Amino acid sequence: MPIAFSGINTGLPPNLIEQLIEVEKIPIKNIEKKREQSSTKLELVNKLEESTRKIKASIAELAGTRGFSDIKFISGDTNIVQGTVDPEFAAPGSWNIEVLQLAQKAAAVTNGFPDKDRTEIGVGYFSFETPEGTREVYINGDNNTLDGAAKAINGANIGIRATVINDRKDKEYPFRLVLSGENVGDDNQIEYPRLYFLDGDMDLYFDEERSAQNGVIKLDGFEMEISDNKIVDLIPGVTLDLKQASPGRQVNVTVKEDIDAVTGKVKDFVSSMNEVFSFIQSQNKMNEHTDTSRTLGGDSILRTIEARLRRLVLDPQYGVQGSITRLNQLGIAFNRNGLLDFDADKFHALTSRTPGDVQAFFAGDGFKVGFIPTLKRDIDSILNQTFGPIANRKQSLENRISQFDKSVARKEEQLAKKEVQLRQKFSRLEQSMSKLKSQGSAMASFAASAGASTGLNLGAGSLTAG
Repeated sequence: MPIAFSGINTGLPPNLIEQLIEVEKIPIKNIEKKREQSSTKLELVNKLEESTRKIKASIAELAGTRGFSDIKFISGDTNIVQGTVDPEFAAPGSWNIEVLQLAQKAAAVTNGFPDKDRTEIGVGYFSFETPEGTREVYINGDNNTLDGAAKAINGANIGIRATVINDRKDKEYPFRLVLSGENVGDDNQIEYPRLYFLDGDMDLYFDEERSAQNGVIKLDGFEMEISDNKIVDLIPGVTLDLKQASPGRQVNVTVKEDIDAVTGKVKDFVSSMNEVFSFIQSQNKMNEHTDTSRTLGGDSILRTIEARLRRLVLDPQYGVQGSITRLNQLGIAFNRNGLLDFDADKFHALTSRTPGDVQAFFAGDGFKVGFIPTLKRDIDSILNQTFGPIANRKQSLENRISQFDKSVARKEEQLAKKEVQLRQKFSRLEQSMSKLKSQGSAMASFAASAGASTGLNLGAGSLTAG
């Protein structure tokens, strides 16, 4: 139970203890202020680390596809031929493709029905011949519509897909059941089922059947059959996607370096570098109002990282094969504000003219030589969690914050004990002063009584003398 101190008897202010405690808290507040300053600096170091990691992420983008190059596929008519490339295997080139016939699945379509979910096809079964033998799909009174039959066939998992289509050529009986194989080409022929149904509202039969067939194309004038409309082995590193047949029309397809994509990646890299340089400049910027205790201004970590990155930009890359050895040859250079400018037009023109030299400068040998390997080593060194400058600075600040926390906890514990002692002392003082006041009042009362008694006797003597 807290000890109260009123100050009534001592005449001291009743909040004197609180005032004394506030004075004792001044060292704690000073420590807390220093802790807050260190925490602010730690947040800034974390921000610097995050920005530096963005540089590393941009490196991954630069080196993400076959060294530095990027490849794209261009079709003269995407309605007929589309495609994708694998940069690891595709090589630049140009080809003419004529699609004479698409590969197709085996399929069959039934006669038409007025609806898909009310008219009954009867009770019975579809009998399919599959590689595993005869499979029968039964239709009963609960699923004897076109929709019900399609769901039953699909649920049987026999390698045939069923779909109900709406063929508007027949206004009265537009709904038909279509059965098709899962794959195209001659190798995927299927035998369509026999039908056994009774008591339907309408008879169900196959109106048209189509066999699976290979596709036929011409590549640079040479005709060949294909087993699929997606062709992965015709052009190295290219997957062709044939969309429609168009006999007599040649479509030119091209595989070439995607300079725009490469330019965009370099632009992202320059932006990530400028983010770090801008942060360092903002921290070092000071005036008469700057609170240096809450910034990294003048911190050695800023000088270390800035020096490494500037050296990387300015120094030549030794050992690369080609005419390009410095970033400024590619349109990347420092401006008067200490940030990097990127001349995209200059880069684009140089990459179009000498793509091999640009790739050699950036990619090098992929290990020791080249701008990307050098940059990766420098960034990894900066971000090293054991010996890197950022990790060391973070560890130092975290240790200081931990020490401040322990110091505050220790002083608060001491102050709590001191407050209890002060309240006990002042309580005892209050009690002592209360006793003294009581004694003083008693003595004053006694003295007053004695004085009154003496005055009466003297008066009596005077009367007698008269």
